[in-house]
Amino acid sequence: MNDSAPPLADLKVLDISTIFAGPHCARYLADFGADVVKVEQPSGDSSRNIGWRAADGETLWWKLANRGKRAITLDLKNHEDLATLKRMLSVADVLVENLRPGKLEALGLIPDELIETNPKLTITRVTGFGQSGPYRNRPGFATLAEAMSGFSAMSGEAGGAPLLPPIALTDEVTGLAAAFATMVAVHSGGGQTVDVNLLETMMQIMGPLISAWHTEGYLQPRLGSGIAYSVPRGTYQASDGGWIAVSTSSDVIAQRVMKLIGVAEDERFQTFDGRIANREEVDKLMADWVKKRTLSEALESFELAEAAAAPVLNVGELSSDRHVAERGALVEVDGIVMQSLIAQLSKTPGSVRWAGRSLGADNGDLPGPDAVWFRE
Repeated sequence: MNDSAPPLADLKVLDISTIFAGPHCARYLADFGADVVKVEQPSGDSSRNIGWRAADGETLWWKLANRGKRAITLDLKNHEDLATLKRMLSVADVLVENLRPGKLEALGLIPDELIETNPKLTITRVTGFGQSGPYRNRPGFATLAEAMSGFSAMSGEAGGAPLLPPIALTDEVTGLAAAFATMVAVHSGGGQTVDVNLLETMMQIMGPLISAWHTEGYLQPRLGSGIAYSVPRGTYQASDGGWIAVSTSSDVIAQRVMKLIGVAEDERFQTFDGRIANREEVDKLMADWVKKRTLSEALESFELAEAAAAPVLNVGELSSDRHVAERGALVEVDGIVMQSLIAQLSKTPGSVRWAGRSLGADNGDLPGPDAVWFRE
């Protein structure tokens, strides 16, 4: 057990963002010790009313995205409450906000003026499309970024409709990107704004597909679970109904898989290009091989061959997996099981201190030096 102060213990963060991407950014900072104050309007953040609820009536979204944060309410259209926020900003290190471009300024919170008052302040601005450009004022929802980034166009079965991810993928990834960019700015001494948006974050995870379009006009088609540059790659059903996921994105691994299914000597299957040119046949060979075995038999064969495969687990199965348990990848906080830290640091670890708190839980004054966060 490391009893030293967490790595971001000296960082004061104000989170006035809503829903998911912005709050996740601040949550990652809280996980590693930052003093994060979540500021909500008196009616509460929208995430308090989205999805599944815990026994106390709060949603699981709220519990996760706002864990480790103190919770206060301020009506930023009220002069006194806005003045309170400005006093807090005068000593803060970071402000996280996700208002539409121009709305922060409309409240009288001008970034240049805030930084002039507090030269160390980093203002992280999370939007759908960025602070500039013709789409800057469009609503910032993950679905829109997933649709426009190219991600949905290549997701789905061949010949089928484009699909959206069944999770808030863009919000989750943008929260990570925003936390990273925020720490870059803080490390640089603060005194600047950070412009992070959903669309460009999704573009970052597209790999070389954008380059492939510009160099050779390549557009990846919908391939189901397949991937353009590696075959076999997908999910295959075993004789007992279980599913196995197979990857051959390493040539060495691919050769082991070809040997495993008995076609290593076939010249068509000895290179990436050859396997891709014969995608349908390779996929059928893989599917037929798996179908003749139970899931456990297929997995054991892959392990003995030192090839890459894994069972397709649902969330319930994941939660009872022995590796997840030994790693401590899940943690119970205030009676709620949720994901643990995004990374394990050997010298300065973080911790999940508490789940998202009740509305206005910290509206009262706090003793000691932190009282400045709340009132003069």
